[in-house]
Amino acid sequence: MKTILRYLLRYMARFIAALGTKTIAAFMDLVIPWVLAYIIDSVIPTRSVPLVCIWGVIMLVCSFLGWSGNIVANRLAASVARDVTENVRHDLFTKISYLSNRDIDRFTIPSLITRMTSDTYIIHRSIGMMQRIGIRAPILLVGGIIMTLTLDPVLTLVMLATLPIVGYITFTVSRKGVRLYRNVQVGSDEMFRVVRENATGVRVIKALSKSEYERRRFHKTNTDLTAREKKASDTMAIINPSMSLMLNLGLVAVVVVGAFRVQAGATGVGSIIAFMNYFTIILNALMSINRIFTMASQMMASSDRIVEVLNCSDEIHMHHEDSIKPVEGAPHIEFDDVTFTYPFSKFTLDHFNFSVNHGETLGIIGATGSGKSTILQILMRFYDVTSGTIRIDGVDIRDYSIHDLRGKFGVVFQNDILFNDTIGENIRFGREVSLDDLDTAVADAQATEFIKDTGGYDAMLSIKGANLSGGQKQRLLIARALAGHPEILVLDDSSSALDYKTDARLREQIRAHHDDCTKIIIAQRISSVMHAEKILVLDEGQIIGYGSHKQLMATCPLYREIGETQMGVSE
Repeated sequence: MKTILRYLLRYMARFIAALGTKTIAAFMDLVIPWVLAYIIDSVIPTRSVPLVCIWGVIMLVCSFLGWSGNIVANRLAASVARDVTENVRHDLFTKISYLSNRDIDRFTIPSLITRMTSDTYIIHRSIGMMQRIGIRAPILLVGGIIMTLTLDPVLTLVMLATLPIVGYITFTVSRKGVRLYRNVQVGSDEMFRVVRENATGVRVIKALSKSEYERRRFHKTNTDLTAREKKASDTMAIINPSMSLMLNLGLVAVVVVGAFRVQAGATGVGSIIAFMNYFTIILNALMSINRIFTMASQMMASSDRIVEVLNCSDEIHMHHEDSIKPVEGAPHIEFDDVTFTYPFSKFTLDHFNFSVNHGETLGIIGATGSGKSTILQILMRFYDVTSGTIRIDGVDIRDYSIHDLRGKFGVVFQNDILFNDTIGENIRFGREVSLDDLDTAVADAQATEFIKDTGGYDAMLSIKGANLSGGQKQRLLIARALAGHPEILVLDDSSSALDYKTDARLREQIRAHHDDCTKIIIAQRISSVMHAEKILVLDEGQIIGYGSHKQLMATCPLYREIGETQMGVSE
């Protein structure tokens, strides 16, 4: 909550202006019943029409000032809420962009999205309401009580006798509300996860005729969220009827006592009428305060979730050397007794030792789940190793800044993404890439022909490149990786959708035009890695083979089995 308040301080001038304007408008609303009582009890008995008109004009002026003041204050409040939420959302997005994979796994993507959308919306709505009602309601409540004290202290005390009970109920229920609304947001995370999974896997769901199953799964999640919202709403709903009951009991007592006091001449009819108006003002103020408590409960739950992300440590420990000098003669990439275990998982890479020299190609092959992509995750520091050291040019990767480290790589991930933009922008990806470099990268990636057929670099792609085939997507992604002239090119199962002929031409172009680039090829097919100088064979997080294709065919049973199955060759 303190973090959100720091955002408010940036707009303190507008906040104070809204506060002052709202205060003046509230005082104008409080003055009107007092003027009405004065007219009835003091002005009308004089039978002076001009005097009645003068006080009537005063009432109109007070009404206009209250009306216009509320409009100005509400506009200021809306602008403060808008700008605070914009800054919170911007900082939250920036923070999420730099979260470590470990933290992303802990929060989960659906939860981070709901914090960016649903929780920030609650913050926006709450800040606006706090300024509009949070200032006005207490002033009307306290001011109304003070004004009734000036009219008839006895009747005021009769009315106030119920306030301690109302306050106790409101405080007790609101404390429970914070916990319940936090549970509601957790339920929103779960429902968003189910919706996201359904939207992403809609083709698979339809292909397997699982639509009815997914409807039942969504219904269960939706019902759970509805139950949480109902419990929170029902709990907070206790306040309003309890408050109305107690205050109306107080009003009944005020009317009864007031009748006796008018009959006894202790108070005037105008005072009773004004008192009734003030009672309405006080009742509405208390109802507004109840809304504030309800909204504050939601805001505290949402702000805690937002602050939890904002207060996370920076992506991977960001310590690094100011000036790094490569070690002469050191391998380009070296894994030195590296062990790694995923958080929330038992999968482990166990004591990896290998190296790759400048310009060499390292092929990595193994069964699904053997740890191929995990090597990439720790090499680029999406996760830190559990033990051991990874070096680039003889320097521990933890001594590089994240920007400098990842700037060395051109990567095509196993499940990479294309954006709803032009083909050219999808390849450039925000980098300054000349047209010649763009043409070269596209040609090396074997994508020139289909890009021309599609409409050139200015042709638009659908979301996730839905208007392209699998092979066309992979060639665009490879062109994106090559366009940046990387020191290290990583292709993570990036040619699985290519036919053998196109795959062979692609590998030939990379060898011919990027011979100074160190290449890491992660693949399922031996044909994609057999020409590499070094090949790693993995099985369940273990290195069971390391060497050239010829060496592995002679010494590694698993590699030989894969080769015989895929290529029909024996040792």
